[in-house]
Amino acid sequence: MQPQQQQYNQPMGIEQLHEFAINVVHMACSIVTMPVEIILRPQYGTRYFPIPVTFFSAILMILLPFLSGMATGITHMIPFSGPAMPPPGLFGLASLSSLYFFLVLLHGIRLYRRMIYMDLEQHSQYEGPALPFFRMIPGGRSFWLTRIVLEPVFVFVLASVLESISVIQSGLSFYLHIAALMLAMRNFIYWYRVWELIRSWMDMAAAGPIISKFANNKATEDDLAPIHLASLPKDLSPDMRQAAVSYIARVLGAFTTTKTEIKEEKQ
Repeated sequence: MQPQQQQYNQPMGIEQLHEFAINVVHMACSIVTMPVEIILRPQYGTRYFPIPVTFFSAILMILLPFLSGMATGITHMIPFSGPAMPPPGLFGLASLSSLYFFLVLLHGIRLYRRMIYMDLEQHSQYEGPALPFFRMIPGGRSFWLTRIVLEPVFVFVLASVLESISVIQSGLSFYLHIAALMLAMRNFIYWYRVWELIRSWMDMAAAGPIISKFANNKATEDDLAPIHLASLPKDLSPDMRQAAVSYIARVLGAFTTTKTEIKEEKQ
């Protein structure tokens, strides 16, 4: 038990902090954007939204109308604030909350069938295709451009237009603006994780010749700089040199393997 406790008490490394921060941002964005995403992508897979995201998103949709109503009541209690008037707009956060739970019920029936009859879907974590009209927009056939740019811009602009013509209230418009920004960040994180994995493979491939020159004591300081290595002493014995090279190769290989396993678990 003592070695395990020492392992848990070790400070978080840069890579662990990097992964932890990305996971926190991704989780927060997913919770806020789920009510929007189930409308934008009605064919999402059974495992696209993890259970914690679904739970906290439901809590958010319960609390937002309550907090909005409480804030409005407190505002009207301020002296000389004028008579209590309903906010302009037909639909507010309460309307979005009701729509959210109704859609969750409909999607729940669809997802339940897919969970029982697993041959109904090929990829359970796929978010589903975008709405058909995005294909008519320039760049709408690009998967990542649609996810990172077009869909968030569509939500942001739609919220602004609907608020300007008094279809939705300011509270709902503010939520949709925040959700649009978080939707862009959430989809960017998906893209970044794939890019990071491919980039790490390319870095390892580029590091191979450098390590070979390093093992033969032919690598210069400029050669070693991209992989943050220092040259070994010139008078080091061949056995010690070979042991050092083997250790560095194992460390770099374990680092890449760990990052690959992390990406596969998240997918």
